[in-house]
Amino acid sequence: MTTVGIRLVEGLIARGIDTVFGIPGVHTIELYRGLAAAEDKIRHVTARHEQGAGFMADGFARVAGRPAAAFVITGPGLTNTITAMAQAKADSVPMLVVSGLGRSDTLGKGLGRLHELPDQGAMIATLCHSETVTDPKKLGEVLDRAFAAMTAGRPGPAHIQISTNMMGQPCPALPPPVVSGAAVPLPLGRMRTIANTLNNADRIVILAGGGTRGAHDELRKLAEMLDAPVVLTANARGAMHGHRLCVPASPSLAAVRKLITEADQVLAVGTEIGPTDYDVYAKGGVPDLSGMVRIDICADQLGRHPAKMPIKADAGPMLASLLGMVLPANREGLRRAATAREAARAELATLGEQLPAQLDMIEAIRDAMPGAIIVGDSTQPVYAANLYYDHDRPRGWFNAATGYGALGFAPGAAVGAALAAPGTPVVCLIGDGGLQFSPGELRTAVDEKLPITYIVWNNAGFREIADTMRQYKVPVLGCDPSPLDMEHFAMACDMLFAAVPPDPEVLADMLATPHDGPRFLEIQVR
Repeated sequence: MTTVGIRLVEGLIARGIDTVFGIPGVHTIELYRGLAAAEDKIRHVTARHEQGAGFMADGFARVAGRPAAAFVITGPGLTNTITAMAQAKADSVPMLVVSGLGRSDTLGKGLGRLHELPDQGAMIATLCHSETVTDPKKLGEVLDRAFAAMTAGRPGPAHIQISTNMMGQPCPALPPPVVSGAAVPLPLGRMRTIANTLNNADRIVILAGGGTRGAHDELRKLAEMLDAPVVLTANARGAMHGHRLCVPASPSLAAVRKLITEADQVLAVGTEIGPTDYDVYAKGGVPDLSGMVRIDICADQLGRHPAKMPIKADAGPMLASLLGMVLPANREGLRRAATAREAARAELATLGEQLPAQLDMIEAIRDAMPGAIIVGDSTQPVYAANLYYDHDRPRGWFNAATGYGALGFAPGAAVGAALAAPGTPVVCLIGDGGLQFSPGELRTAVDEKLPITYIVWNNAGFREIADTMRQYKVPVLGCDPSPLDMEHFAMACDMLFAAVPPDPEVLADMLATPHDGPRFLEIQVR
């Protein structure tokens, strides 16, 4: 008998899913029957916590540029995954979570059954698209709608839940997937107006966000045609590495705000203009952007900030089409970009005396491991690099220190990243505090023999929070949880270990040493 669980796995494979992250349980056994039946086509990776499984799917999707999936049990399995789903929602990451559900004849009755929730689907529906499989014949439709929710328009998470008594029911063969994620039609009539607006401007600045992931070539070519500096938010870093028009700096910095203010035309592409990029210090003073040309795939986003020309379109096709309509001109873009870069980097020292040194450490990692993917957690050097840092590959720099800001993101996300880009070195940069949120995911890296370098920034507590408390004259309280004994922890994980001083040259030498599988480096900065 071919069951709903088996057909669901077949449906995922037909839609391009080749890896599932999860932890099996009694409420998902039938899903695992499906995985076992197709083990030559789909891989299961066992996390140590459902939140970690979600973060793994997130990291995989960011690097692969396509949806990833996680299987979790009903009740606590799903609630443990909500944090990862919220992080994916904030950063527009397509992630499908398939969860179990209690028996359909017991739902909502408060019988005290195992893993019972009052209304599991309604809880998730406040966050993202959520569906319940109620008829085996409609499983294909459910999958089509979930994939459309993840990929048609602004990407994000989706959820499918299946009752334990439904998973084992007979299920007919699924129809071929309905193509989802079709490009938003380009507004050809308005494009000429946009092109004329850009052609008539003397000082253009482009603001590029995470929506330009996958469109870095088009972004670079358009910037060159317009001779326009490109300001990259944290989720767009790596799009134009080393380019003389690239300004890899936060719009929260005064130097970048000056560049934007002096522009006579701003082109914003795929950026939600959120405060974690544009006003990270909550001081106000964001430049007036009401005269901008704004391109975004999400109509809701376009309605959240005034714009002279809001255009609902996919960044890649839109930028490519504009290339044939704009005229090359000398707008002194190289000079303006160089001035902004120099001033932005110099500004770091005025914001914190340790920031330049922390940035030096990040750049040492990049230079010692060219083309590596760096996955960051909420830790001091990552905050510094989100202010100013130029990574050397698209989709190669991402972290949880913006947007939703979930601590413990990086260990799991690094596993997903490594599996999405086989053979590519991956660096997980995390603080000693964040590591204790999700230490178990390091064992998954060991099981999978992944080339991940775990670098722990050990300042023996929550230093970033403590510094903020002092800034606001609040007594420092609760910021000194004792760190793990890193060497013994690494040994317990069966990882190579080395202690490294906070010296970029020493770190670079250590990183250049060949290694097999994951390794663990501790940087003590107490």
